Amino acid sequence: MWQGVLAGTWWQMVGLTLLIAHVTLLAVTVYLHRAMAHRAVELHPVLSHFFRFVLWMCTGMRTVEWVAVHRKHHARCETEEDPHSPMVYGLKEVFFRGAELYAHEAGKAETIAKFGQGCPDDWIERHVYTPHLSLGIVLVLLINLALFGLLGFSTWAVQMLCIPLLAAGVINGVGHHTGYRNYESEDTSTNVLPWGIAIVGEELHNNHHAYPSSAKFSIRRWEFDMGWLYIRLFGLLGLARVKRVAPEPVYDTDKTAIDLDTVKAIIASKLHVMEHYAARVIKPVHKAAVSDATASHRTDIKQARASLIDVERFMDDATRQRLQRVLAESEPLRTVYEARVRFGEIWQIASASNDRLVQALQEWCREAEASGIEALQEFAVGLRGYSLKPHTRLAAGR
Repeated sequence: MWQGVLAGTWWQMVGLTLLIAHVTLLAVTVYLHRAMAHRAVELHPVLSHFFRFVLWMCTGMRTVEWVAVHRKHHARCETEEDPHSPMVYGLKEVFFRGAELYAHEAGKAETIAKFGQGCPDDWIERHVYTPHLSLGIVLVLLINLALFGLLGFSTWAVQMLCIPLLAAGVINGVGHHTGYRNYESEDTSTNVLPWGIAIVGEELHNNHHAYPSSAKFSIRRWEFDMGWLYIRLFGLLGLARVKRVAPEPVYDTDKTAIDLDTVKAIIASKLHVMEHYAARVIKPVHKAAVSDATASHRTDIKQARASLIDVERFMDDATRQRLQRVLAESEPLRTVYEARVRFGEIWQIASASNDRLVQALQEWCREAEASGIEALQEFAVGLRGYSLKPHTRLAAGR
């Protein structure tokens, strides 16, 4: 049996397979995702074209198609128009047939026209990559066969399954079903793992949906985004320039009144602010409610904790009914829950006049301070300190 140039040594096959898979995933997250789809980072033309070449060789995907499908996913997330939402299709369908769902959407001319703006349309794209999408994949197969003989089919198969399984299946499927959430974004996105190593940072999917235009996916100190590590390295080499990262809330301890700067700062950092609300208002009030509840109600209240901060439209009927029972049983929980809902409504009037925005936040704070709930009162008072710009007496974000 022909064994190829490298005689099919197992460690060589494993090493090359992992290397090609890793570089392919890196091309997806840095080039397709962060640079092209969200314009969060600008790549040097040499690095940009290297990634295009890798994707042509290892996936047969066109930049414009991937970008258009992904942008539509964000624009229509968790609706019937979302190309690959587990809420619509089910987790099993997205996990096992995610690549097919992608291909179906990529074949729609209207999707490409509406969401594919700004993608490469040069000579090599028109004359090589687009008309010969399968050629690169065939070349990779031939290289594997030349190196490892017939066993090269196995290494090639693993390389080809990398994106359909990890990107289309795990991130588009599991990343909207299972994991933890730092932010209550208006979707079901989750962080699959806090360490973005295997999929080069894409594991931090909830962080990305919270701040799509950020080049950095890690938020917490204990989270790690390998894609961001590469971007920083490319930056040191003059091959990349970061354009945007997630905003950090600015807090000014000297501010004592709510003004337009306060409102704009809160809107700009709304997910950070809502996270603080969950931690500093919902959590202590819920803990007290559990402690004060009778034995017959305690289980319901314990199980309803996540529902107090979740997006209601994604709840099933049983969860929604339990939440309503808990709110009827506990006045403090009902107060902070309804206050959270009203607070969220301020974002809905973001296009209103500046005076109306300031008035809406001031009204909310007056009601919160009159609630008689200490955690809610403290949160309302603390909102005065949010600012768009730091100054000499700036304190760290609360």
